[in-house]
Amino acid sequence: MKTKKVTILTSVFHYHHHHHHHHLLHSKSHKFLRSLPQYFHASSYPQKPHSRTQLLESLKTLKPNNLYQISFTPTSKIHTKSTPENDVWLIMKDEARSDVDQEPILSNYYLTSILSHQTIESALSHHLSIKLCNLSLPSATLHDLFMGVFTEDQEIIEAVKDDLKAVKERDPACFSYVHCFLHFKGFLACQAHRAAHKLWLQDRKILALLIQNRVSEVLALDIHPGAKIGRGLLLDHATGVVVGETAVIGDNVSILHNVTLGGTGKSGGDRHPKVGDGVLIGAGTCVLGNVRIGEGAKIGAGSVVVKDVPARTTAVGNPAKLIGGKGNPVKLDKIPSHTMDHTSHIEFYDYVV
Repeated sequence: MKTKKVTILTSVFHYHHHHHHHHLLHSKSHKFLRSLPQYFHASSYPQKPHSRTQLLESLKTLKPNNLYQISFTPTSKIHTKSTPENDVWLIMKDEARSDVDQEPILSNYYLTSILSHQTIESALSHHLSIKLCNLSLPSATLHDLFMGVFTEDQEIIEAVKDDLKAVKERDPACFSYVHCFLHFKGFLACQAHRAAHKLWLQDRKILALLIQNRVSEVLALDIHPGAKIGRGLLLDHATGVVVGETAVIGDNVSILHNVTLGGTGKSGGDRHPKVGDGVLIGAGTCVLGNVRIGEGAKIGAGSVVVKDVPARTTAVGNPAKLIGGKGNPVKLDKIPSHTMDHTSHIEFYDYVV
């Protein structure tokens, strides 16, 4: 029997008829999933697969050509390259299959978001484009934009993986990589910013500012595309986070919701905070002006920081003061962004001016 190849062309993301096409995608996907096994070579599947496990195995062979086209070939023709067991993308795909096994109703969602993609940059481009599109800004346009940035700069993709690991390791509410990838808006906003920052550096500032605007409207974070962000960032909960144009955030930093890294006055130039590696910034904190937060420092929740904070110290209050005093501040022996310990060495009276 000759090998057959099926291509499903869809235009379901055409946003002039958004709701109609949403139902069309749902219908086509279910037909696709029901008919999937019959197109595989008989030598690979002597009997027609019918179990959910066999269906999930067949999903491994999907090879998307672009956002609108899904093609697949028999498993006997697929040659998967060997990759490390700890590869985040492979783990994510396994997690996605497990989720579908537990909740079959989500099979279409996981297929289009994760399982039909060969690379993490493809899946991320698709997911961000669906999140940030609107009637006048089609998902296809955003998809091509994100895909171009991510494939051009592999350092961004490595940062994406480090961010996934950071969330999984530090946030007890995150139980899988795929959970973070699909549903954590702090993670998604950070990745959209990485693309916007790349465009900003290429002097494509109009596009960069457009992405900033869509992230602000959809995800309720406002990160200027000029801001520099390191790897391994956790934006926990993330609602209300504001990061100014000349702000710098180091590697392995953890920031809670409603945090502002802002300027003072209306003067231009280098006017925003510089946050060192391993810093933890508690919820509701404002860090204002071109001040420096040293490596491994901790800022207590609700603080207002207007002066430099030395490395491995704790600052808290409004205005923020160093725990132990300026002359002999208490030194932290662990990296606060990793421990996520918000309260050690902080007493209630430290908030009293």
